[in-house]
Amino acid sequence: MFTGIIEELGHVDRVEDRGDSIALTVTGPVAVEGVRHGDSIAVSGVCLTIVEHDASSFTAFVMRQTLDMSVHGGLRAGDRVNLERAARVGDRLGGHIVQGHVDGTATVLATEDGDGWRRVRFALTPGLAPLVVDKGSVALDGVSLTVSAVSDEAVAPDAAWFEVSLIPETLAATTLGALRTGDRVNVETDVLARHVRRMLRLEAR
Repeated sequence: MFTGIIEELGHVDRVEDRGDSIALTVTGPVAVEGVRHGDSIAVSGVCLTIVEHDASSFTAFVMRQTLDMSVHGGLRAGDRVNLERAARVGDRLGGHIVQGHVDGTATVLATEDGDGWRRVRFALTPGLAPLVVDKGSVALDGVSLTVSAVSDEAVAPDAAWFEVSLIPETLAATTLGALRTGDRVNVETDVLARHVRRMLRLEAR
């Protein structure tokens, strides 16, 4: 379990193709401090298990399903990634409950800069549109954010969108500050919304 508060910007050292998976090695000295073999760490929003580590880096395996569901299939050496260690019981919940189980990806449609902030609009797939609500929580590349606007219900499902507003700290401390039109990010919707949708579908049968 995570909170969506990024601890460190890491960088990918190596991506080793293993057929139906990859071995991902990432440098992040803050993120590996105090970790042990088998611990969980969120890499740009994807919960991964540490299989090897030293004082400054760690290696984790990423399975085919995760590669298909996320942007991790396109990671290359030198890429920047958001890192967060698993939350500890008793810590403050600074963001929101993030599982590290991404629902898919979203593509940047447009960005608009203000005085010290940036608004980013993302395309929203029909399957995820019901799970993203105005003023609700969403995790993008592992960053806990509040949805600042969503498209009207009358908009066609294949044209749905949502927006977030990024403060200077988020722009500087995460990969989101480098986003440009056409870039993709990992999306994890609110876990409560997913449960509600599942219950409503079952009740409707």
